[in-house]
Amino acid sequence: STVFMNPNIVTHQDPTTFSGISYLGLGDRHMFDRRINSFGVFHVFLFGTDFSDGLRMEVQVNAEFGSVGVAENIARKYSWLVGQLPYVLRTSINSLWIHRGRELFGGGNNSLLIHTDQGDLYEAYGFLEEVLVHEAVHASLDRDHASHYYWLLARQLDANFISDYSRDFPEREDLTESFLPWMALRYRRDRLSDELAGTIMKKMCYR
Repeated sequence: STVFMNPNIVTHQDPTTFSGISYLGLGDRHMFDRRINSFGVFHVFLFGTDFSDGLRMEVQVNAEFGSVGVAENIARKYSWLVGQLPYVLRTSINSLWIHRGRELFGGGNNSLLIHTDQGDLYEAYGFLEEVLVHEAVHASLDRDHASHYYWLLARQLDANFISDYSRDFPEREDLTESFLPWMALRYRRDRLSDELAGTIMKKMCYR
Protein backbone atom coordinates (compact mmCIF):
# COMPACT_ATOMS: atom_id res chain seq x y z
CA SER A 1 0.00 0.00 0.00
CA THR A 2 1.15 3.55 -0.75
CA VAL A 3 0.27 4.40 2.85
CA PHE A 4 3.61 2.86 3.83
CA MET A 5 5.84 4.35 1.13
CA ASN A 6 7.08 7.27 3.26
CA PRO A 7 6.28 8.18 6.89
CA ASN A 8 6.98 11.90 6.41
CA ILE A 9 4.38 12.96 3.88
CA VAL A 10 2.34 14.26 6.82
CA THR A 11 3.96 14.61 10.23
CA HIS A 12 2.69 15.71 13.62
CA GLN A 13 4.60 18.97 13.20
CA ASP A 14 2.58 19.98 10.14
CA PRO A 15 -0.16 22.59 10.68
CA THR A 16 -3.69 21.64 11.63
CA THR A 17 -7.03 23.40 11.25
CA PHE A 18 -8.25 21.89 14.53
CA SER A 19 -9.49 24.82 16.63
CA GLY A 20 -11.41 23.38 19.56
CA ILE A 21 -13.37 20.56 21.11
CA SER A 22 -16.33 20.47 23.50
CA TYR A 23 -17.94 17.68 25.47
CA LEU A 24 -21.55 17.06 24.46
CA GLY A 25 -22.48 14.32 26.94
CA LEU A 26 -23.23 10.61 26.74
CA GLY A 27 -25.41 9.13 24.04
CA ASP A 28 -26.05 6.18 21.78
CA ARG A 29 -24.74 6.07 18.22
CA HIS A 30 -24.92 3.65 15.31
CA MET A 31 -21.29 2.76 14.55
CA PHE A 32 -19.20 0.08 12.89
CA ASP A 33 -16.83 -1.98 15.03
CA ARG A 34 -14.33 -4.15 13.18
CA ARG A 35 -13.85 -6.36 16.25
CA ILE A 36 -17.29 -7.81 15.56
CA ASN A 37 -17.21 -6.87 11.86
CA SER A 38 -20.66 -5.34 12.15
CA PHE A 39 -22.64 -2.21 12.84
CA GLY A 40 -24.25 -1.79 16.22
CA VAL A 41 -25.60 0.78 18.63
CA PHE A 42 -22.94 1.82 21.14
CA HIS A 43 -23.00 3.96 24.27
CA VAL A 44 -20.46 6.70 23.65
CA PHE A 45 -18.88 9.89 24.94
CA LEU A 46 -19.74 12.64 22.45
CA PHE A 47 -17.56 15.60 21.49
CA GLY A 48 -17.99 18.41 18.99
CA THR A 49 -14.86 19.34 17.07
CA ASP A 50 -14.44 22.65 15.27
CA PHE A 51 -11.97 23.50 12.52
CA SER A 52 -10.74 26.95 11.62
CA ASP A 53 -12.09 26.68 8.06
CA GLY A 54 -15.66 26.29 9.30
CA LEU A 55 -16.03 22.51 9.15
CA ARG A 56 -17.29 20.58 12.16
CA MET A 57 -17.65 16.93 13.13
CA GLU A 58 -18.86 14.79 16.01
CA VAL A 59 -16.37 12.48 17.71
CA GLN A 60 -17.99 9.36 19.14
CA VAL A 61 -15.75 7.58 21.66
CA ASN A 62 -16.89 4.18 22.91
CA ALA A 63 -17.81 4.33 26.62
CA GLU A 64 -15.52 1.32 27.14
CA PHE A 65 -12.73 3.90 27.68
CA GLY A 66 -14.30 4.52 31.07
CA SER A 67 -14.10 8.26 31.73
CA VAL A 68 -14.74 11.59 30.06
CA GLY A 69 -11.14 12.62 30.64
CA VAL A 70 -9.64 9.63 28.86
CA ALA A 71 -12.19 9.89 26.05
CA GLU A 72 -11.50 13.61 25.59
CA ASN A 73 -7.76 13.05 25.28
CA ILE A 74 -8.40 10.48 22.54
CA ALA A 75 -10.96 12.70 20.80
CA ARG A 76 -8.57 15.66 20.92
CA LYS A 77 -5.67 13.62 19.52
CA TYR A 78 -7.59 12.37 16.52
CA SER A 79 -9.33 15.69 15.93
CA TRP A 80 -5.89 17.34 15.69
CA LEU A 81 -4.81 14.71 13.16
CA VAL A 82 -7.97 15.02 11.08
CA GLY A 83 -7.40 18.78 11.06
CA GLN A 84 -4.14 18.13 9.20
CA LEU A 85 -5.97 16.55 6.27
CA PRO A 86 -6.63 18.60 3.14
CA TYR A 87 -9.97 20.40 3.14
CA VAL A 88 -11.28 18.23 0.31
CA LEU A 89 -10.81 15.12 2.45
CA ARG A 90 -12.76 16.54 5.39
CA THR A 91 -15.83 17.93 3.65
CA SER A 92 -17.79 14.68 3.96
CA ILE A 93 -16.51 13.50 7.33
CA ASN A 94 -19.32 14.06 9.81
CA SER A 95 -18.08 11.79 12.59
CA LEU A 96 -15.24 9.73 14.02
CA TRP A 97 -16.05 6.28 15.41
CA ILE A 98 -13.47 5.37 18.05
CA HIS A 99 -13.09 1.99 19.77
CA ARG A 100 -10.38 0.02 21.47
CA GLY A 101 -8.76 -2.84 19.58
CA ARG A 102 -6.01 -3.70 17.13
CA GLU A 103 -8.18 -3.65 14.05
CA LEU A 104 -7.71 -1.87 10.74
CA PHE A 105 -9.02 1.67 10.34
CA GLY A 106 -11.81 2.35 7.86
CA GLY A 107 -13.49 5.14 5.95
CA GLY A 108 -17.01 5.49 4.57
CA ASN A 109 -20.56 6.39 5.56
CA ASN A 110 -19.31 9.96 6.12
CA SER A 111 -17.17 8.67 8.98
CA LEU A 112 -13.70 7.46 9.88
CA LEU A 113 -13.36 4.27 11.91
CA ILE A 114 -10.50 4.24 14.43
CA HIS A 115 -9.31 1.43 16.68
CA THR A 116 -6.88 2.96 19.13
CA ASP A 117 -4.55 0.01 19.66
CA GLN A 118 -4.05 -0.16 15.92
CA GLY A 119 -3.60 3.60 15.90
CA ASP A 120 -0.80 3.28 18.45
CA LEU A 121 0.87 0.73 16.18
CA TYR A 122 0.59 2.98 13.12
CA GLU A 123 1.96 5.85 15.18
CA ALA A 124 4.93 3.83 16.43
CA TYR A 125 5.99 3.18 12.84
CA GLY A 126 5.27 6.75 11.72
CA PHE A 127 2.37 6.13 9.36
CA LEU A 128 -0.68 7.22 11.37
CA GLU A 129 -1.24 10.43 9.41
CA GLU A 130 -0.84 8.68 6.06
CA VAL A 131 -3.39 6.02 7.03
CA LEU A 132 -5.88 8.76 7.88
CA VAL A 133 -5.35 10.35 4.46
CA HIS A 134 -6.13 7.03 2.82
CA GLU A 135 -9.29 6.43 4.84
CA ALA A 136 -10.48 10.01 4.38
CA VAL A 137 -10.34 9.50 0.60
CA HIS A 138 -12.78 6.62 1.06
CA ALA A 139 -15.04 8.84 3.17
CA SER A 140 -14.98 11.97 1.03
CA LEU A 141 -14.04 11.15 -2.57
CA ASP A 142 -15.06 7.56 -3.40
CA ARG A 143 -18.73 8.26 -3.88
CA ASP A 144 -18.26 10.95 -6.52
CA HIS A 145 -15.01 9.93 -8.18
CA ALA A 146 -14.00 6.27 -7.80
CA SER A 147 -16.42 5.14 -10.53
CA HIS A 148 -16.46 8.37 -12.52
CA TYR A 149 -16.01 8.03 -16.28
CA TYR A 150 -12.88 10.23 -16.38
CA TRP A 151 -11.20 8.40 -13.51
CA LEU A 152 -11.85 5.05 -15.17
CA LEU A 153 -10.58 6.44 -18.46
CA ALA A 154 -7.38 7.72 -16.84
CA ARG A 155 -6.84 4.32 -15.25
CA GLN A 156 -7.23 2.66 -18.63
CA LEU A 157 -4.85 5.07 -20.37
CA ASP A 158 -1.97 4.89 -17.92
CA ALA A 159 -2.10 1.06 -17.87
CA ASN A 160 -0.35 0.97 -14.51
CA PHE A 161 -1.24 0.74 -10.85
CA ILE A 162 0.71 2.60 -8.20
CA SER A 163 0.63 -0.35 -5.79
CA ASP A 164 -0.18 -4.04 -5.58
CA TYR A 165 -3.15 -3.12 -3.40
CA SER A 166 -4.68 -0.88 -6.06
CA ARG A 167 -3.96 -3.49 -8.74
CA ASP A 168 -5.62 -6.27 -6.75
CA PHE A 169 -8.68 -4.19 -5.76
CA PRO A 170 -8.99 -1.53 -8.48
CA GLU A 171 -12.67 -0.72 -8.03
CA ARG A 172 -12.25 -0.19 -4.30
CA GLU A 173 -8.67 1.01 -3.80
CA ASP A 174 -7.25 2.63 -6.92
CA LEU A 175 -8.43 6.13 -6.09
CA THR A 176 -7.42 5.90 -2.44
CA GLU A 177 -4.01 4.43 -3.26
CA SER A 178 -3.38 7.15 -5.85
CA PHE A 179 -4.30 10.20 -3.80
CA LEU A 180 -1.43 10.09 -1.30
CA PRO A 181 1.35 9.74 -3.93
CA TRP A 182 -0.22 12.55 -5.96
CA MET A 183 -0.42 14.76 -2.87
CA ALA A 184 3.15 13.93 -1.93
CA LEU A 185 4.49 14.70 -5.39
CA ARG A 186 2.58 17.95 -5.72
CA TYR A 187 2.83 19.34 -2.20
CA ARG A 188 5.61 17.42 -0.42
CA ARG A 189 8.15 16.88 -3.18
CA ASP A 190 11.02 17.85 -0.86
CA ARG A 191 10.13 14.89 1.38
CA LEU A 192 10.46 12.31 -1.40
CA SER A 193 13.60 10.70 -2.76
CA ASP A 194 14.23 11.26 -6.46
CA GLU A 195 13.74 7.53 -6.98
CA LEU A 196 10.31 7.48 -5.35
CA ALA A 197 9.21 10.66 -7.11
CA GLY A 198 10.29 9.17 -10.42
CA THR A 199 8.36 5.98 -9.75
CA ILE A 200 5.19 7.93 -8.97
CA MET A 201 5.52 9.99 -12.16
CA LYS A 202 6.17 6.90 -14.28
CA LYS A 203 3.36 4.79 -12.84
CA MET A 204 0.75 7.53 -12.75
CA CYS A 205 1.77 9.40 -15.91
CA TYR A 206 1.85 12.55 -13.79
CA ARG A 207 1.48 15.87 -15.60
